[in-house]
Amino acid sequence: MAPRLRDDFSYLLPMAAFLLLTQAGIWWPTWYPASYVTKTVLAAVLLVLLWPHYTKIRWDYWWLGVILGVLGIVQWIGTEKLLLHYWPHYPHPSGAAFDEAKAFQSQAARWGFIAIRWAGASLLVPVMEELFWRDFLWRTLLAPNDFKLAEVGERDWKVWLMVSVAFCAVHPQWITAIGWGLMIGGLLMYTRSLGACIIMHAATNFLLGLYVLKTGDWYFW
Repeated sequence: MAPRLRDDFSYLLPMAAFLLLTQAGIWWPTWYPASYVTKTVLAAVLLVLLWPHYTKIRWDYWWLGVILGVLGIVQWIGTEKLLLHYWPHYPHPSGAAFDEAKAFQSQAARWGFIAIRWAGASLLVPVMEELFWRDFLWRTLLAPNDFKLAEVGERDWKVWLMVSVAFCAVHPQWITAIGWGLMIGGLLMYTRSLGACIIMHAATNFLLGLYVLKTGDWYFW
């Protein structure tokens, strides 16, 4: 296998496995907890095994990632609340009915699943998705023949829009996801720091989990 193909495959495989198992949980709701745990563990293992193929991550501007991560949770929840209020037929995410409080007979099983879900969303997903969306896809759109010929965060407004739209395609709250995707894409172009994007993504996801557990509004998970 050619080196470039190996690199492409390394970016695609964790994301593909994660999305496939996510879809399995939607198709067969009773498998949802098992599919979630499986996809989290599998994606984590793949990332570790394939790590040498990924771009070296710079963590400068991490503080700006924290600030935008906090703004991101305000944008995410605020946009969804507005849409739900003003758009009577706004399409609800298919997983919105899943409530961990009701899905497990054992409190230990419930909190174990919540811990895995929260950790996966806060630690695993930001690394996996930012490597895929803001590193691999962004640079592939800039340099289709070899994405490594493009710089991380290289400025291109068409790519900024295209990656944001592609990002929203895998999120049920798609309108909200476009806005959030534009925010993190702007952060990438301003800082050219993949680490700052990972921090922003992690902060938003962590705070979203905190919001859900505090309010019991499982719609957002």
